[in-house]
Amino acid sequence: MRIPPLAADALIAAALCGVALLLGPEAARQGRVPLDATAYALVVLVHLPLVLRGRAPVVICCVVHANWLVFITAGYWPVVCSFGPMLAVYTVASLRPSRISVPCAVLLGATWIYSGVAGHADGLPAVAGQAVVYPAVLWRFGVVARRSAELTRRLRREQAERARRAVAEERGRIARELHDVVAHHMSVISVQTGLARFVFDTDPPTARTALDTIGATGKEALEELRRMLAVLRADDGDDNGASGDNGDNGDNNDNGSGGAPGSPMPGLARLEEMAERVRAAGVPVTLTVEGTPRPLAPGVDLCAYRVIQEALTNVLRHAPGARAEVRLEYRPHHLTVSVTDNGQEVILDRLHTGGGHGLIGMRERAKLYGGRISIGPREEGGFAVRLILPTSARGAAGGDDAAT
Repeated sequence: MRIPPLAADALIAAALCGVALLLGPEAARQGRVPLDATAYALVVLVHLPLVLRGRAPVVICCVVHANWLVFITAGYWPVVCSFGPMLAVYTVASLRPSRISVPCAVLLGATWIYSGVAGHADGLPAVAGQAVVYPAVLWRFGVVARRSAELTRRLRREQAERARRAVAEERGRIARELHDVVAHHMSVISVQTGLARFVFDTDPPTARTALDTIGATGKEALEELRRMLAVLRADDGDDNGASGDNGDNGDNNDNGSGGAPGSPMPGLARLEEMAERVRAAGVPVTLTVEGTPRPLAPGVDLCAYRVIQEALTNVLRHAPGARAEVRLEYRPHHLTVSVTDNGQEVILDRLHTGGGHGLIGMRERAKLYGGRISIGPREEGGFAVRLILPTSARGAAGGDDAAT
């Protein structure tokens, strides 16, 4: 149970006041004026304002010292009420900058010297030493406490900022996956739906084939969404879902929940299935593989697959009737992916309208895995996407080192 600050300050003020009242009878044994009712009332007045020291530290420090000066001037033993002013100076140093706290420390020292002079103390050098050491030590402790509190607040702000960035990165990761899954499959379904509606009465076999493609594409989209949601749930359970670096790698881990338990996210091994889907939607796709295919790191595999998927989706949406060519080149230390088409549509439409988010997603994926990507029109017409990804030795079967 946490005590409210005001209640804590009230308890501290009461404790100091109690100590001062218990110390009162000692004044007579020290040869000082015995404390009477007025003195005890002043003791309470010196310590009572400390209840509000956290809300107005400078004002309280001045009030406490003023009451203490009245107590000293009346001839009473100054030590009885010395604890309150000390705490007031420490409070100012812990809550206010040095330009404010130093004068308060000087005020404590000056009052201490005045008490020695007014009480005709025999050891004035000792009193002067105390007037320097006590305020300096209290001021230093207060400054350290203030800096520690500022550091704690700064660390909390940095942690909150990191948490906000992590949430933004996680939202970006989810948005990329949703875009890659939904945009491609919905584009295929849209094209096939238009075809089926057009030939429904005149060519039933073609309409039936289009409907079969729609069903298969929708089923695959649902499976991918289930896999993605299952992985996101697993990430939440492992407290890893907010890491931007784990974004795509996490999507390739096996999972034991969702609609497809234990099945990974798609990769280049399923590239032919995607090409067949796009062909069924009316875009002839040529798939060429150079070099010896080999297992890749899961994130690299998914990155290459998603870039090809987005590029072919853009051909479907922006270059109907164009031919597309997908080329994979397995090199000793990198993988090259290129997707080209001969579409003659207005290139600006593809760069700045429907494909905008997809192009950003492709660049983000390439950057995440240290790759380079170029996207833009070709001189001979059409559009080209070219991706170069460094491959990893941590692939499923040893990556580059195992293959070379």
